[in-house]
Amino acid sequence: MRPVREPAELGQESVWDYPRPAVAEQSGRHVRILHRGVTVADTRAAIRTLETSHPPSWYLPPDDVARELLRPSARRSFCEWKGEAVYWHLAVGDTLLRDVAWSYPDPTRGFASLRDHLAFYAAPLDRCTVDGEIVLPQPGGFYGGWITPDVVGPFKGVPGSMGW
Repeated sequence: MRPVREPAELGQESVWDYPRPAVAEQSGRHVRILHRGVTVADTRAAIRTLETSHPPSWYLPPDDVARELLRPSARRSFCEWKGEAVYWHLAVGDTLLRDVAWSYPDPTRGFASLRDHLAFYAAPLDRCTVDGEIVLPQPGGFYGGWITPDVVGPFKGVPGSMGW
């Protein structure tokens, strides 16, 4: 079943206008991640990936992430556009968030700019923001897109969207 597009208002982007195959673009927007009162990441040099039906995923430069809080995971996945991803746990105090972040140590040529940048699932974290706006996680738990007020769907990940 084909999704019904939400109307985009002035200043909003529809994920149905994003390209397929996916692309990565530099962004100067302010991205912050906080968990248990600790700043996990803070940057104005993120790269966002755009793909039809998905809210953007935000990839943060490793120097703007508190890497001392990251622990390597054995999990791996494969993206048809970006290549093989490795995953990271986040340790803040006595809390361990398993597989909450991922990166591409050797991305495909078209996504070379993502090398070693880190993306995070928003749902397990206390607060993720883009330009001060609180992020909602992409539905479904599998994808890592961040929904902000300037992005409209419907978004892949909702029930019934497997064939989109």
